Amino acid sequence: MNPTRVLYEPIEDVERMEYYQPGGYHPVTIGDHLHGRYRVIHKLGHGTYSTIWLARDERSRIYVAVKVCTAYSKPPEIDVISELSQPPLLSDIGRTMIPSIFDKFNIQGPNGEHICLVTKPARMSLSDAKNGSWISLFQLEVARVLAAQLAIAIHYIHSRGFVHGDLHRGSILLQLRRDFDQLSTKRLYEQYGEPVLEPVNRLDGQMLPPGVPQYGVLPIWLGEASENITLPEARIIVSDFGESFSPAREVKSESHTPLSIRPPEARFEPTKPLTFSSDIWTLACTIWDIIAQKPLFEGFLTNEDDMTCQQIDALGLLPTEWWGKWGARQGHFTEHGEPINPSRSPRRTLEDRFESNVQRPRIKEGMSPVDSSERDSLYSMLRSMLLFGRRIVLLLDGFWSRSGW
Repeated sequence: MNPTRVLYEPIEDVERMEYYQPGGYHPVTIGDHLHGRYRVIHKLGHGTYSTIWLARDERSRIYVAVKVCTAYSKPPEIDVISELSQPPLLSDIGRTMIPSIFDKFNIQGPNGEHICLVTKPARMSLSDAKNGSWISLFQLEVARVLAAQLAIAIHYIHSRGFVHGDLHRGSILLQLRRDFDQLSTKRLYEQYGEPVLEPVNRLDGQMLPPGVPQYGVLPIWLGEASENITLPEARIIVSDFGESFSPAREVKSESHTPLSIRPPEARFEPTKPLTFSSDIWTLACTIWDIIAQKPLFEGFLTNEDDMTCQQIDALGLLPTEWWGKWGARQGHFTEHGEPINPSRSPRRTLEDRFESNVQRPRIKEGMSPVDSSERDSLYSMLRSMLLFGRRIVLLLDGFWSRSGW
């Protein structure tokens, strides 16, 4: 979607107003009744191809999330979620961590026709929880349960023949508490705040064109800092299936996961189809991110060569075929794989990173560190998932048995 040439004053935490144009977003107003039953109460957020609203289903008397997609677009996740949410075994616990589409309808607006999806609202993502914290750590017992649930959910997705394709902590949502639906609109506003409306202004001072809302709506904050999440609250939903695909039906070679957790084969084998194995790499990185204070690989202002260097530091040399393809290696390593400037860039192994990113921050904040047996189990499991070739998942008792899952 290309934005219009009309420019607007940016509003922090609000979607770009330039995308309210024919073929773009639909202007939604607090109080709107969608499909004759969903009364818009607040804003939940936005993405490139949708805005998401908290609404009250006046028939079922529950709160729902309504995703209003850009005009004439069909979200690719509709078909994936529909298949994943209709398992042959309703008792499969992984199914409970997949969103369900309660309703689907179309609305006609000034910018075109829009598909709307109704799902269960979530409290926040794991990224939101960490970003809302000064220490960016979950309590260890909570981290265990979050990581275990995520592994179960990905196993379920794979068992149904799909690769998630965009797994990271931002695509893992925490469910709302069970009594949330009991809140009246008035009580919800008292507890979480009324919608904050920011006027929309064109940079040239002219009148707003049709199809552009008068106000931008700041999203509601339903979340909590990561360290304050309790064990009963640690119930996840895996979201963002826009990059999901079935390898049996579709060939996909390009990975759109963030660079810091992108599987290395996406770089060194760009013409080979991605498979379930690519999810295993990102799953390992995301499990680390849940347990640790900082990511396994730093992605801020990092390019592909820097990322490859970090991967080699933590995990060892690349396979011979990949090593030969990497032209930039000569600026970082000798032909035998030794760092050219070890004093300037000392190697940080997986064990070094665990000590600095997991253990020391937890001890500093008065939290429980990971004991030696659990740590060794984690090392073994993560190394099996972070191989530079074929990967497997080992759900070792030393870690998972403690999660209660």
